[in-house]
Order: sequence, then C-alpha cells, then structure tokens
Amino acid sequence: MAYELEGNLKEIFETKTFGKGFTKREFVVTVSRGPDDRYPQHIKLSLIKDKVGLIDRFSAGQRVKVTFDLRGSESNGRYFTDLQAWKIDAAEGGGAPAGGGRRQAEAPPEEPEFEEDAPF
Repeated sequence: MAYELEGNLKEIFETKTFGKGFTKREFVVTVSRGPDDRYPQHIKLSLIKDKVGLIDRFSAGQRVKVTFDLRGSESNGRYFTDLQAWKIDAAEGGGAPAGGGRRQAEAPPEEPEFEEDAPF
C-alpha cells in the first residue's frame, strides 16, 4: 500500500553504500499545519538502490509530494521501520524542481534485498 506526504524538503543526506553494493539515501521532509504550527513534524524517508537519484533534482526548501511504502523488518529481536520513497514530485504551488523541472512518473520498487548489516 502506498502512502503520500507533502511538505518542505528540509535536508538531503549523502548516499551510503553497504555490502554487495546496496545503496541508501535519506532525506527529511517537514510537515506542518501552517505558519503558526508549534510542532511541525520532521519526517525522515529513504531511497534505495536505483531510486537514490530521484532527490537530485530538488533542493532544501522546496515543497515536495513524496509517495512511499511503509516497510518493517526484524533482526535479532530488534524491530525496524523505514519509510521507503519511490516517487518525488514538486508539490502544487511549490515551484518547479531544480535542474530542468521534468515531472517523472515512477513505478513502485521491487521487493528490496535486505542486508543483515544494513541499518534500517
């Protein structure tokens, strides 16, 4: 099941590479109810494998709409939750994305291959 969220792109982190070439890139979107919201939410999402470049055409401060899947895993009795993004678009009224502004349709990702040493 896919979920969506819309907010301001706060931060984009560098791509990390784990064993066997597995790549992951995280970013943060700030969601608020308006300028007077005392408690905006800073939501960290991730992009994996061939999706890590989707964020390249955006920059901090832009308004984005992110489509993602909620993923969960267990390792040695510890549970992990990850919000895996697979589509990012400029949000309505958020201006054109940096670097050309071409809207890109994406298909949902394949089931990921989890690495035991990958921190999720």
